[in-house]
Amino acid sequence: MKLGAFSVSLSVKDINKSKAFYEKLGFETFGGDIDKNYLIMKNESTLIGLFQGMFEGNILTFNPGWDSNANNLEQFDDVRKIQEHLKANDIKLENETDSNKTGPGSIVLTDPDGNSILIDQHV
Repeated sequence: MKLGAFSVSLSVKDINKSKAFYEKLGFETFGGDIDKNYLIMKNESTLIGLFQGMFEGNILTFNPGWDSNANNLEQFDDVRKIQEHLKANDIKLENETDSNKTGPGSIVLTDPDGNSILIDQHV
């Protein structure tokens, strides 16, 4: 199963302080909008998202259909195929996507330790 580009979405208290901190670690702004309290930052192929006031806790994020540069992939496992696989393997989904549609969609699940996992397809 191909989950696509991986990033960690961090719930931060002060996005400006977090941005400055991660810049010192070599990350550069890759996307997002600091005025809307979210940034995507990149260091080589490593991606992190900084989100202020949008959710509690941190989230493991996968983007089917994208590589680490947010370029569309020609071949990937659609989020609905991933959803079907997870459900067939008795993985409880917190949120599902409409299996009758195509294109963008997302699902959310929680691992055994309470970590949230977002599988968010944009294509």
